Amino acid sequence: MKQLDNTNSIYRTNPLPVSRFAKALPEFFFYPQFLAVVFKAGFLAKRAKYDDAAWCESSFAVFRALERIGVQFQITGIDNLAKTKEPCIIIGNHISTLETIILPIIIEPIKRMTFIIKQSLLDYPVFKHIMHTRDPIAVTRTNPRQDLKAVLDGGMDRLKKGLSIMVFPQTTRTNEFDPAQFSSIGVKLAQKAKVPIVPLALKTDAWGNGKRLKDFGKIDPAQKVYFAFGEPLRVQNRGAEEHRAIIDFITSKLTEWQGR
Repeated sequence: MKQLDNTNSIYRTNPLPVSRFAKALPEFFFYPQFLAVVFKAGFLAKRAKYDDAAWCESSFAVFRALERIGVQFQITGIDNLAKTKEPCIIIGNHISTLETIILPIIIEPIKRMTFIIKQSLLDYPVFKHIMHTRDPIAVTRTNPRQDLKAVLDGGMDRLKKGLSIMVFPQTTRTNEFDPAQFSSIGVKLAQKAKVPIVPLALKTDAWGNGKRLKDFGKIDPAQKVYFAFGEPLRVQNRGAEEHRAIIDFITSKLTEWQGR
């Protein structure tokens, strides 16, 4: 299985030479490579040949494609994922398509994982075949009561299977982090399942959200990509303090990275 070459829980991109054409037209160079990865993954998934190792291969291929056009990554706190032997709930902010594609190569070699996703992704051309192999938890994003039940029931089932769960509690992807839109659904699941939470802060606006096709926005290699995993938390009482701690962690990291 592919893994990132990280030392002391930190990964930093070793900058590669980038041609003038790639610098001028990063989307022209990146998106054909991205689509090739997606279609290959969809082909394998449709034939029930897309396993955990293949998922990591896809994620790693996109990771390297971004680095080849000049996108630089800094990933810290990777060792926090391994501080608990049991599955965990990873709770983070959500900015772009980039994190959903790249997180598997960071997390999966340490903890088998899946995502909570919008129901519509299970009907998305090509992606639907890939997503079905990942045993995700699907939510509507329109019916909070129904979504809570789906997350609690589906989450307990996945955790019992040994899967950690990536939760993006915001209702949509956005560059602006609004704590008021950051639900406690992941904390509620961790509380019920009695599993730890690993906070995740990220800045991934190097891959912008498109106006017509949200997954195909502007690629800006000048924007460095950051991922930071925090120390594991155990939910005490009703989880209000832990929810606040996650928000504070994300806010502090976004402030630290601002303007970099």
